[in-house]
Amino acid sequence: MDKERSLKDLQEEVDAYISQFKEGYFRPMTMLARMSEEVGELAREVNHRFGEKPKKPTEADNSIELELGDILFITICFANSLGIDLTKAHDQVMHKFRTRDADRWTKVDTDS
Repeated sequence: MDKERSLKDLQEEVDAYISQFKEGYFRPMTMLARMSEEVGELAREVNHRFGEKPKKPTEADNSIELELGDILFITICFANSLGIDLTKAHDQVMHKFRTRDADRWTKVDTDS
């Protein structure tokens, strides 16, 4: 599966997966709780790797990559359950950043 996939492709793949179960998508509040759990797991991994709290020898070896993947999955589930096109949402956010924050940060000198 080396082919690059779009957000739409990912949303369709997750929908096909979830649609095979009678339970379907969780309700929005449950989805938000799951998302919060996943962000907490990411925070734990980042703290173990870059913070002052090393893992105990008995703790499982999770990765930041997998935790980000979990967050992506729950984000896609959340969007799908609410009928949100993540590509469109991304485009709207990028427009906001390009206009609102156009002069907020120091641009990298591209002339060299």
